Amino acid sequence: MPRNALLAALAALALTAPAFGEEAAPAAPVVTVNIDKTQLDNGGVINISGTAEPGKPVFLEVWNENKVRGSYFDNKVDKETGQKPNKLYISSDLPAFYRIVLPKSEHEKLAKVKADGKGWSYSAALKETGGDLAYWAPAKTSIASYQTSMSASMSGQRGEQLPALEDKEGRKRSMQIMKSRFRSVDALLVAGVEQKEDGSFTAQVKIPEGAPPGKYLIVATTDKKVRSTPATVENNIAFPMRYMRNAGTSLNIFIPFFVALALATFGVLMGAGGGFVINPVLLMLFPLPHNVVAGTVTPTVLFSQASGVVNYSRIKFISWKVGIAMGLATLAGAFIGPALTDLITLDEFKFIFGWILFFLAALMFWQTTPGYIAKNKKEQAILKEFQKRAEEAALAKT
Repeated sequence: MPRNALLAALAALALTAPAFGEEAAPAAPVVTVNIDKTQLDNGGVINISGTAEPGKPVFLEVWNENKVRGSYFDNKVDKETGQKPNKLYISSDLPAFYRIVLPKSEHEKLAKVKADGKGWSYSAALKETGGDLAYWAPAKTSIASYQTSMSASMSGQRGEQLPALEDKEGRKRSMQIMKSRFRSVDALLVAGVEQKEDGSFTAQVKIPEGAPPGKYLIVATTDKKVRSTPATVENNIAFPMRYMRNAGTSLNIFIPFFVALALATFGVLMGAGGGFVINPVLLMLFPLPHNVVAGTVTPTVLFSQASGVVNYSRIKFISWKVGIAMGLATLAGAFIGPALTDLITLDEFKFIFGWILFFLAALMFWQTTPGYIAKNKKEQAILKEFQKRAEEAALAKT
């Protein structure tokens, strides 16, 4: 080795070596994570292993690179002021899939959180189980906040935009938005990390069928400042699976196709587009947000209604004066409805929609009873006129 290089190496060693009698500085704690595969086909199980500082519990944070939108409307009465805040929080940067894997020792605490039912608190669950140490990706999302009200939403506005949230407040609100978006405890938290005395650990993460495609990042952590390098796995989907970006989920495109075909046929027969039936069916079959379902069903009704207008006009069953008058009213309702979807939860949506359907079903059933028909001779005359027109239209075609 050249003399100059040797002197430089000795000088560097002298600077880094502890003085006589001094102890060397302890090495920074390190946590590592390894996975058994880097590719998935429409979901699957990922086996995870790694090492951490002995005695430190390990938490895994798993999230997808795709982004989805979520919102939370805070209208709970403030205990101090006795008033409702009426603040709307919106983020378009939420991970499309997110889960924290807790140590298996936290299973009982997690069971208590589930026992709280729909009133469970995500922030409280994270604090109770220690999962807040791993809560990182959603806490970094940007959140817009508004001082709003029902009246503001009904006029198509979100209200007055408030100043940017501070980090602590933003972290708190992100947890509320995450709970509002993913709803169930199992979607966000699971106890599955098994750890040995030497610090090594293993776990399994299941990416369900229909999960978003793209890159999934897995990070192990033992402390807010001690995080592993992310391990990544790619989830691939192929036709007939299609990813719905605004819903954050993938689905077999043939299922909604045949559902819409059957229900639209029935809906147009009843004088509607079929949306009032398609809407609850989609909510039952797929894990879709209610506002995405409502928005997705709207253009499907446009197609069925357009063909229905053409066919009903041919047999002269349309009263254009009444239809246009009602159309103007529905135009106003279509303006108000989408603005209100951010202010209600899925449970409230189902409750309202269910009671409307129940009331309409009861009313229509009552109108088919023999007693009702006997008292309404005018309705019978109208039905006969419709039958006559239908027969005339059928003869005209032949």
